Amino acid sequence: MKLIFSPVRGNTPLLLSRSGDTLTVNGMALDFSGLPDGATLPATAIDCERIAGDVTRTDGVLTVPLLLPHGPIAPRSTRFPEPLTLTEDGQVDLPDWGELPPESTHAVIDGKPMTKAEYEIWEAAQ
Repeated sequence: MKLIFSPVRGNTPLLLSRSGDTLTVNGMALDFSGLPDGATLPATAIDCERIAGDVTRTDGVLTVPLLLPHGPIAPRSTRFPEPLTLTEDGQVDLPDWGELPPESTHAVIDGKPMTKAEYEIWEAAQ
């Protein structure tokens, strides 16, 4: 199973686990075992707000696009995540959600404290 992430700012971290072709997303089990090779399951047919696009199975590999929420102080690896290939069942290790900023700053990006104005300029440039 291959997970493709679309990072989004969110207050609740994502919790994932896998068991075969079933992906449990924040406690909701999504069973993709009925999806045949070469087929696509439209995101609109999946009742899960964390699914970010169509689920496909190509050459036996199930590909699931997911929204990856992160905190206001998320590391670069979370804001620009690599796809994740799952080869085993169990809890999925995800990129770091991040932290809440210290009270004296609005946000910290890549270790640099920013005021609200600096953060807004940085965010607009992303």
